[in-house]
Amino acid sequence: MGGGEIVLIIFVFLLLFGAKAIPDIARTLGKAMREFQKATNEIKREINESGGGIAGDISDIRSTIQNARNDIREGIMKHTGDITKDIEEIKSGVKKETDNLSSTITNATTIKPEDKSDFSI
Repeated sequence: MGGGEIVLIIFVFLLLFGAKAIPDIARTLGKAMREFQKATNEIKREINESGGGIAGDISDIRSTIQNARNDIREGIMKHTGDITKDIEEIKSGVKKETDNLSSTITNATTIKPEDKSDFSI
């Protein structure tokens, strides 16, 4: 708006409301502007508070996921250790049985001096 337009608007206000009503109208407009500004600030504050709550919720979710990940990792490590221990026990048992079987076969195929008489011609 240019300067001439503003002067024209003021002139129309003076004609419509009179010189005595202009201060009352200005006060009313000022109050309305303050109320509008308060409402705008209140809305901004509520939005910021809501946003802060969401950020806290996201942080809680991240923490929960991290704890679950750690629990899973610990469980896997524990079970891996248990499985490794079981495999070592099985290997030890197989080795022991293999050694026993090998010894039995060696003893069965070895000719003892007292058994040599059975093979003489």
